[in-house]
Amino acid sequence: MSDFSPKQLAALASMFDIEGNVIDVSPFGSGHINDTYRVLTDGPGAKRYLLQRVNHHVFKNVVAVMQNIQLVTQHLRMRYESERTPAHALESSVLTLIPTKAAETYQQDGLHNFWRMFILLDNTRSYDIVETPQQAREGGRAFGQFQRLLVDLDVGLIHEVLPDFHHIGKRLDKLHGAIARDARNRVHRVRDELTFIEAREKRMHGILDLAAQGRLPIRITHNDTKFNNVLLDADDKAQCVIDLDTVMPGYVAYDFGDAIRTIINSAAEDEADLSKITLNIPLFEAYTAGYFEEAHSFLMPQEVESLIDGVLLLPYMQAVRFLTDFLEGDHYYKIHHADHNLQRAKAQLKLVEQLEAHEPELLAIVARVMGRYQQVG
Repeated sequence: MSDFSPKQLAALASMFDIEGNVIDVSPFGSGHINDTYRVLTDGPGAKRYLLQRVNHHVFKNVVAVMQNIQLVTQHLRMRYESERTPAHALESSVLTLIPTKAAETYQQDGLHNFWRMFILLDNTRSYDIVETPQQAREGGRAFGQFQRLLVDLDVGLIHEVLPDFHHIGKRLDKLHGAIARDARNRVHRVRDELTFIEAREKRMHGILDLAAQGRLPIRITHNDTKFNNVLLDADDKAQCVIDLDTVMPGYVAYDFGDAIRTIINSAAEDEADLSKITLNIPLFEAYTAGYFEEAHSFLMPQEVESLIDGVLLLPYMQAVRFLTDFLEGDHYYKIHHADHNLQRAKAQLKLVEQLEAHEPELLAIVARVMGRYQQVG
């Protein structure tokens, strides 16, 4: 974040339609993709802002990303207003994009970097790790509400900014290519992991197979549903879903599965001691309850049935990605030691194994929670 001087950052911030004059710009947050700065201005009632440099190496079409964000935030705001959300709550329920003084959603600098600005949401916080069932339930409710409010926005208007991001067939193709090349002579070290992956390839195509049969509708999904992308208030009530760069057309099972992947695991994503990888079932049930509280009204039966497929698929897919990177020489993910990607892959495959062992229990929880709403209906 030190590529730009305070003077340069203040000049960039001043290109946006903000209240007051910029008095301070400082690094903010711990994101790994975009560079984020907090902007303070002077004057009575002046707001605080977030200035971001969008990583155009990850997001090749930043214009499409910004069009998605503008469409989604405008629609969310309209839906909240239609549900008579009080004005003070509305401001903290949806991100507010600040246009440039030229009325654009982004500003390019002389080095072809893309910059954007949001209002900084005060009195909110996020957690990297879910600590309580209350937090898990609020996370589920937030992402369920996000999907529900976007049901009536034309999915055809939303760009696929990361093509094939959750396409397991394409991910496996990349793995098979890495195996064939064996650029770092590492394939012999991962025979067990490759056998595990191969044995489940057909099962993991389940969502794509249902989609190909026309049995799953394409929705507007978030595609990065880790818990720290939900802002909560001081009472741990969900306020706002953030980090909308990855909003794309997709299937609800992907969002559900990715959230559960990060919530249900009692250990770290890269845990070396595989015996520590166990499932926190109460957190799964709490997230599921919160999710259905919002999503039950629009989900089709086939979508409900696909949710556990997503729960199994997302850690499997993440393992495939880690293993592919390991075989290719660790170019994509940052590593802290030579076998870090292999360690990550092993941990994710162990999580898949645990999920498979508890699949009947997870299915029963989903059926029980959804059943509450079917009885009411």
